[in-house]
Amino acid sequence: MSFFAPLPFRGGAGGGGVQPVPSMAPTPTPPLKGRGFGLCMALALLAACAPMPQPIAPPPTNPPSGMQYLYGSGEAAALSVQAFAMLAAHATVTAKARLAQSVVLASGASLDQPRFVPCGDKPLAAVFDVDETVLLNIGYEYHDARSGKGYDEAAWDAWERTGAGAVSPVPGAVAALAQLRAAGVTVVFNTNRSAANAAATAQAISAAGLGQAVHGQTLFLQGDDAMGSGKDGRRATIASRYCVIALGGDQLGDFSDLFNAGQPVAARRVATTTPAIAALWGRGWFVLPNPVYGSGLKGGFDDVFPMDRRWALPTDGEKN
Repeated sequence: MSFFAPLPFRGGAGGGGVQPVPSMAPTPTPPLKGRGFGLCMALALLAACAPMPQPIAPPPTNPPSGMQYLYGSGEAAALSVQAFAMLAAHATVTAKARLAQSVVLASGASLDQPRFVPCGDKPLAAVFDVDETVLLNIGYEYHDARSGKGYDEAAWDAWERTGAGAVSPVPGAVAALAQLRAAGVTVVFNTNRSAANAAATAQAISAAGLGQAVHGQTLFLQGDDAMGSGKDGRRATIASRYCVIALGGDQLGDFSDLFNAGQPVAARRVATTTPAIAALWGRGWFVLPNPVYGSGLKGGFDDVFPMDRRWALPTDGEKN
């Protein structure tokens, strides 16, 4: 039996409407054999093995906990204000006393047997790291947190060059630096920002309300000598010109490169508490909090948790 299905027909001048078209039964497709079958199987296997596109991770709901603490918490702000108040008070008193030696370790000194650069009649200075010591990189860390990509050297270089409008002073820094200058103490910055971006770094320092910085005089950067990110060479240069009565930083390398000489995590921690070094904290060396990045964020379980101080939740009445 044949059927006619009405299909639309666009007629010319001589016709229009609907014309009957005979329906056709579908022709069965013959099974693939030989090369045709093999080709289809190969294509199917290739399609199955093709890498699936990776789903794009959604942006983080919240910043990392370290950023929440440093850039958002009242606790971090209070610690910073406390550190700068202690530093300014100590330096003001020390400036009147005219001590014989600075707080910069001399060449050849060790952490076990520290020796310090003598002051002579050099003018007084206090030396500070910049990033997360006197200045908070709010804009860059926002970018870092939202992207979730971690530290990127090219992005950081762009930030150094263009980020002056998105920085903030560390709480307490503006008042402390003003107090130091009023007491006749020169404020010097020693940072691992690039010497190629010296003008932009000086602009960022000024934008944060921290005063003026002049490259080679009161601003020293990575690339000013051949020691790379090590700061001892720049510290020695500064100490040859000034009697340094206070150092401020958020990393141990802001006080001496000896802390970054490859010690195990536990040994490095112990080095900060030996009598000779412990006497410097709060009395010439002042640390600012930074749980976001740096040499302090290292160590496995065995480094961080001593074997004799571990605990597990007791089960089934077992005593620990």
